[in-house]
Amino acid sequence: MVSFPGIPSTADGSEAVVWVESHISQGACAYPITPSTNMGGGYQMAVANGRQNLWGEPLAFLEPESEHSSASACEGFALAGGRVANFTSGQGLILMKEVLYVIAGKRLPVVFHIGARALTSQALNIHAGHDDVMGVADCGWGMLFARNAQEAADLALIARRAAEEAETPFFNVQDGFLTTHTIESLKLPEPELMKEFIGDPASEHRLRNLMDPAHPIMSGVVQNQDSYMKGKIAQRYFYDRLPAIVQQVMARFSDLTGRRYAMIDPYRLEDAEHAIVGMGSLLETASATVDYLREREQLKVGSLHVTCYRPFPGPEIVEALKHLKSVAVIERLDDPAARSNPLTAAIKAAFADALAGAPGYPALKRAPVVYSGAAGLGSRDIRPADFVAVVDHMRRQKERRFFVLGIKHELALVAERDPDVRPPGAFSMRGYSIGGYGSVTTNKIIATVVGDLFGLKVQAYPLYGSEKKGLPTTYYLTVAEEPIRVHSELKYVDFVPLNNVNAFNLGNPLDGLAPGGAIFIQHQSANPAEVWETIPAPARDTIRRKGIRVLALDAVKIAEEVASRPELAQRTQGIVLLGVFLRVAPFILQRGLGDAELYGAVEKSLRKFFGKLSEQVIQDNLKAVKRGHTEVFEVPPEVMEAAA
Repeated sequence: MVSFPGIPSTADGSEAVVWVESHISQGACAYPITPSTNMGGGYQMAVANGRQNLWGEPLAFLEPESEHSSASACEGFALAGGRVANFTSGQGLILMKEVLYVIAGKRLPVVFHIGARALTSQALNIHAGHDDVMGVADCGWGMLFARNAQEAADLALIARRAAEEAETPFFNVQDGFLTTHTIESLKLPEPELMKEFIGDPASEHRLRNLMDPAHPIMSGVVQNQDSYMKGKIAQRYFYDRLPAIVQQVMARFSDLTGRRYAMIDPYRLEDAEHAIVGMGSLLETASATVDYLREREQLKVGSLHVTCYRPFPGPEIVEALKHLKSVAVIERLDDPAARSNPLTAAIKAAFADALAGAPGYPALKRAPVVYSGAAGLGSRDIRPADFVAVVDHMRRQKERRFFVLGIKHELALVAERDPDVRPPGAFSMRGYSIGGYGSVTTNKIIATVVGDLFGLKVQAYPLYGSEKKGLPTTYYLTVAEEPIRVHSELKYVDFVPLNNVNAFNLGNPLDGLAPGGAIFIQHQSANPAEVWETIPAPARDTIRRKGIRVLALDAVKIAEEVASRPELAQRTQGIVLLGVFLRVAPFILQRGLGDAELYGAVEKSLRKFFGKLSEQVIQDNLKAVKRGHTEVFEVPPEVMEAAA
């Protein structure tokens, strides 16, 4: 038994970070930029609500006029001995770079939480990429990469403790939108754990007030030719001891929680011949694909997640990969002017050191072939099929050492098969709606209800765009007994809700829908025959052939009838879908729950999302759920066959 197993909950990566920082820090100075905004907004809300940290101190939030200024404010906060955080992404992080060097040089143990984002180059993109964090990797900060919301929370604590023990600032990095905005099952760190693991900022010797007039020192002075280099090289003292401190902090956290962390996380590498290496959420999909290839195709493959990029764990990576025939390093950026992308270059250098007999490295006579791939830039979908293509490429010993994934290009690997790597018995939904209709929020509520009520693992996320409301939106949800490791758009699903039948004209919403699955159509008619007739003929043929259930309801009408505030009627349409989902999902029947228990859990989740509005809004939404659950109807098989 571990002392602190965690509090079962559902949250996205942003909420997980806010949970930690609002308990352990004294303040945050931030000018959040998408997709880190929810972290800054969540922390500011805690301040507005009068939240105190674990030691009874009121939290502070300062928003200066820019990201650069917010970094300077963090510098000042830390110089005065305070425990401070920042939340940023993309261009915001790059704008801070001048100050980041100063924070590291002054040995200030701050933690910045990054929603990693592609940088504007040939075009603007607000989605996941590692351009920003690699652009500041030379500033002297520690860098930890989370794969999911659980790791975003845990690494926030590990980064904080390591920063203060090592007198080195840290970045806690998670993929923008793909982790910051994805609702997942996790175990939130207990307040008691955080209090013990981090310690009181007022009494810890790890935090020093460098602006104390009773003990004056000089900081940030001018150093000319005679002294600057001496000061710079003297910084190596702190970095020489950093790997050991990170490892010790991770081991201590693992002992307390049972959640194991190390600088790298090898997966099924013991007897592997080939491996996929990378950082962030894409490695979860890669690991799930590894399981598929081993169990279905008997291929000896594995994966390696680099959790700690700074300090770089060269000896550990070489030890984990030294016996392989080949490795493929997949990165969320592309630096075509360099010989290799950053992680690839660092791994090649580590093997070069090992082959040259560098101290601390295992002795080697040969190194694996190192392939390199660029994938997922700007949140471009990275599918299991892409990782299958990578493994095939390595197994065939192809000469091309650099490739791209997920796009049509002369350097792209062609995906020949796209396996379903969801956990056994998973139930997945792929919904099509319109921005502003509330479907994305409903998806999050469904995940919360299912996670809280049934104790199942959940993962819910939307295909976010930078467009405004009124345009098509796709959202995804998976529920399973086991952890869900698929961070890609869902092809294989069991339920497809459609905002209206026009979705059939925008693509094939039935693609990947399991035989015997179900679709829901928003429809003004309560006549099953009329609903069936509005479905295009090719889709009707697929529905009959695969035995798909067709459900329908006029959610718009229900929303207009139950919403006491007219401006909320449009968003209430999505809430009706929650009732429909509860009618379709198999685990409702499997658990044999009564309406009282079911609706009680729904109301609890509605309060979490809408409690700040009013009691009337909560009750309106609850009524919408109940009506969706009881009034949705199914097109009977005889109607489908009669129209054949």
